[in-house]
Amino acid sequence: MVQSKASTVAEYLAELPDQRRAEVTAVRDVILAHLPDGYVEGMLWGMITWYVPLEVSGPTYNKQPLSYVALAAQKNYFSVYLTTVNGPGEESFRARYATTGKKLDMGKSCVRFKRSSDLALDVIGEEIARMPVSDFLAWHRANGS
Repeated sequence: MVQSKASTVAEYLAELPDQRRAEVTAVRDVILAHLPDGYVEGMLWGMITWYVPLEVSGPTYNKQPLSYVALAAQKNYFSVYLTTVNGPGEESFRARYATTGKKLDMGKSCVRFKRSSDLALDVIGEEIARMPVSDFLAWHRANGS
């Protein structure tokens, strides 16, 4: 996995070639439009990450904020990481995605794509919008993630 050394989202976007920046920006815009209040955007693990600050979540096992969504430009593709589709939410997400007719290339919580137009952005937006911070913290505790 390619990891950026950028310390801000602006630096991360600036280091991408124009076409790759456009793809990341298109998906980032969808994420920002659907993101519930309380999540913070920043750079964690070398990618753009939306997370719950430690001041809200309390201590974590790795002393890092709880990641809700992440977005990265990999070497040969892009990835959007949706924490809540790993586990109990996976079947529902896959079913909703299938109704769009778009091909889903997904690992545990990682949806891979070559172009933002390959994604069912409406389904991704719905997934992001469905869990406010308080629900995400409850989900996190219940799933032992």
